[in-house]
Amino acid sequence: MTHINIAGLEVGQVIGTTEFLLTRDSLVRYAGASGDFNPIHYRDDFAQSVGLDGVLAHGMLTMGAAVQVAVDWVGDAGKVIDYGVRFTKPVFVDAQDGAVLVVTGKIGEIDAENGEVRIDLTAVFNETVVLGKAQARVRL
Repeated sequence: MTHINIAGLEVGQVIGTTEFLLTRDSLVRYAGASGDFNPIHYRDDFAQSVGLDGVLAHGMLTMGAAVQVAVDWVGDAGKVIDYGVRFTKPVFVDAQDGAVLVVTGKIGEIDAENGEVRIDLTAVFNETVVLGKAQARVRL
């Protein structure tokens, strides 16, 4: 049960920030779970042969990590009733250091009548925003 008082929320209020370390192991696990075995996600030589700087994280993995901030805040993934993003920049995952994705969630809109809140998510890698218009709508 969500114990968030919608009357106490304000637009612009930060609901949380989380850092996600994505490693090459993370990419292998995600590939197995999703069935996306595109070699741009695990082979530097292939990624470079198609014009990329190196191996990059799956877009849906990045998207899934980002929404976790909203899930943690609301306390139940089932309360996320809508979620969407635009992929704007790739997240390159270094073989040694991985990649740190920093996600911050802020209240973007409050619909007290319907008990819904829009969470605006900012996902940053290497000081660059990598998801555009990342928004999750949750029902309290």
